[in-house]
Amino acid sequence: MLRIIHIALLVAAALQAGADPQVITMTAKKYEFSPSTVTVERGRAVRLEITATDRTHGFEIKEFNIKVKLEKDKKTVVEFTPDKAGEFEIKCSEFCGFGHGRMKGKLVVTEEKKK
Repeated sequence: MLRIIHIALLVAAALQAGADPQVITMTAKKYEFSPSTVTVERGRAVRLEITATDRTHGFEIKEFNIKVKLEKDKKTVVEFTPDKAGEFEIKCSEFCGFGHGRMKGKLVVTEEKKK
């Protein structure tokens, strides 16, 4: 019985690892990210497709070592698999004007769903 449970867990882990990523389309513009809150699942691959619509911006989530430059009108892809649950700040990492310090969002990572 224990062997069957072990095999089932290995199969579930393999299926999760091969699962399609959660794709989220975002925009960055004059001091805001849209959507401002992004919710993903711990352990599931995430693909963020982010476009700056007005000027160059940055996108940073320190806890996941993500920091990219977003060029105006160019889609930038950020792929990662969150390994911890919680709420994490998203912020603009390229100075973009007087409201730059307020350009923030939130990444919410929930626990993995039980299969």
